[in-house]
Amino acid sequence: MASEARETAAQPDGSPPYASVVLAATILGSSLAFIDSSVVGVALPVMQVDLQATLAAAQWVVEANQLLLAALILVGGALGDVFGRRRLFALGIATFLVGTVAAGLAPNIGFLIAARSLQGIGGALLVPGSLAIITATFFGGARGRAIGLWAALTTVASALGPIIGGWLVEQVSWRAVFFLNIPLGLVALALTLWRVPETMHEGADRSIDVLGAALQVIGLGGLVFGLIEAGASGFGEPLVIAALIIGVVALALFIVRQARIRSPMMPLTLFRSSDFSGTNLLTFLLYGGLYGVLFFLPFNLIQVQGYTATAAGAAQLPFIVLLSVLSPWAGGLVARYGPRPPLVLGPLTAALGFALYALPGQGGSYWTTFFPPTAVLGLGMAITVAPLTTTVMSAAPSERSGTASGINNAVSRIAGLLAVAILGVVAVSAYSGALSSALANSPLPAEYGEILLAQRTRLAATEIPADAPAQVQDAMRAIIAQAYISAFRLIAIICAALGAAAAAVTAIMIGGRRHT
Repeated sequence: MASEARETAAQPDGSPPYASVVLAATILGSSLAFIDSSVVGVALPVMQVDLQATLAAAQWVVEANQLLLAALILVGGALGDVFGRRRLFALGIATFLVGTVAAGLAPNIGFLIAARSLQGIGGALLVPGSLAIITATFFGGARGRAIGLWAALTTVASALGPIIGGWLVEQVSWRAVFFLNIPLGLVALALTLWRVPETMHEGADRSIDVLGAALQVIGLGGLVFGLIEAGASGFGEPLVIAALIIGVVALALFIVRQARIRSPMMPLTLFRSSDFSGTNLLTFLLYGGLYGVLFFLPFNLIQVQGYTATAAGAAQLPFIVLLSVLSPWAGGLVARYGPRPPLVLGPLTAALGFALYALPGQGGSYWTTFFPPTAVLGLGMAITVAPLTTTVMSAAPSERSGTASGINNAVSRIAGLLAVAILGVVAVSAYSGALSSALANSPLPAEYGEILLAQRTRLAATEIPADAPAQVQDAMRAIIAQAYISAFRLIAIICAALGAAAAAVTAIMIGGRRHT
């Protein structure tokens, strides 16, 4: 790779001068995005109630961020190669911090969504930059040790994020989960500007596919907007139809452009490999199920089961622990058995975890209700993630390894983006049906039933009239809880089907030869 560290040369062991500072800057910078993605899910049910938001608005708090992150992450990596990785990494941190401050001070849901969009742009610059800086400044054995430390500490950040975030939501405010990132970001920015050497790809094509990036944003944005609005208005609305058509057309034009330009951000020739196509399709299906369940789970735990925000964050800890502890072991499975066995077993185990989420009703001990599916899902993803990464990278030529990794990262994020939008439509429809059925068989006075139906797009965040008799309030809460559980069960079953489909993709498309 034609890169250069402009300030100082590497030490004899392959590490750059001030290696600890470089590692601290990249780990802290990456942790901004990892912590943010893990804590917002725990805080979202509280945000929805506090800002009186519908499910669609709550979806946009996540989707606005993920839309820009997914669509621009490949561009962010390319910009760093051309204009300097440190420069773009620092710009990403600064942009993310501005969005973070705005999100913490947001007076309403619209402002919060705009702030989350700015965070997404910052994330698209800093996420690819962190590993790119390590790869460009560490060499030999030092590079492997640096990446291992980066992976370990960012995993710890992801694990602690929901617990710390839940505690802050409970003890301070949901706004505190955003302010948590400010000191980390300031330290990361200071270290980056102080001692991280500037590197760039001297032979990189300096043309950036701005039109391709715009088509990707418009395409994904049109689909997501149309799907989210369909949850509230139905698919017959002209605005919904127009958004979906625009989204499909823009994505089709994006594919055509990638096939014709000299330096595409997503080279379609990579997809001629059955292994590469299969692993990315597996990623799309499995991560769609993962993001779908994890989006709706905190609403169940907090708004229906009565968990505190801290407890809801801690409830997901077994998933993170199993993923981090078992991933190194799973990384050796491809060398021993080839990619097919782990990439069938892992998604099938994850599918079982998704299905187990459909079993709990309301109440019961965590250890017999939500712990089993969380642990099984963590085991399934632990078996899958490292072999999946290995297979993706092995399926592409070495000179395309960075591009292959970026595409797979973008596919996983796009999967979550679309899953949350599509499953939001499913959730509103299933909740509305269950609510209507329950009201038809309930002695609840008609005027209170109308109140519940009028707020159906808020799902379990529906407000109950404070002046209603206590017995009526209890009945309304029970109806809301059971309607949400019905919707959540359907989502869990759909996600289980996605996991099973991912395993089938492996069996059909991904090679089963023993790797040596």
